[in-house]
Amino acid sequence: MAHQALPTSGTPGTARGPSARPRAAPDVFGERTHQAAHWVLPVVLGLVYGYWVAANRRFGGPITGWNVFYGFMAALAFAVLYAAVRAVAGRLPREGHAALWAAFTGSALGFLYTQTGVAMFTCIGLSLVVAAATFLVLFYRYYTHEDAAGRRTA
Repeated sequence: MAHQALPTSGTPGTARGPSARPRAAPDVFGERTHQAAHWVLPVVLGLVYGYWVAANRRFGGPITGWNVFYGFMAALAFAVLYAAVRAVAGRLPREGHAALWAAFTGSALGFLYTQTGVAMFTCIGLSLVVAAATFLVLFYRYYTHEDAAGRRTA
């Protein structure tokens, strides 16, 4: 049975060997959708986080005005910090990039966990474990998606 030979040069994205670059995934959304998602994602994540903080803080009791206010302030803080981390992290080398996201994730989880009323050392321990795991996963991801000069390849 005969098979068609794959081209080795002349066609973009089909080269073989160490100089071959993987093809980029097609962009199925338009620029307008990406721009909207750039601003909507922090707001939606912030609202979810703020609701979760408020729910943990009230311990199953009645919803009060101060509880709602506290939830909205937590949502605002989370959204602003998320947008700031996202804006700054991309400019950092892979170690700093992973460390910044790990610090943000650990801090956000630690604050969320403190609202349940558990001991402070338990919150700190859990936050450090989550931050360390986040750092390892993200460092591996950024390390495997960059070339030797630190330029992102995928």
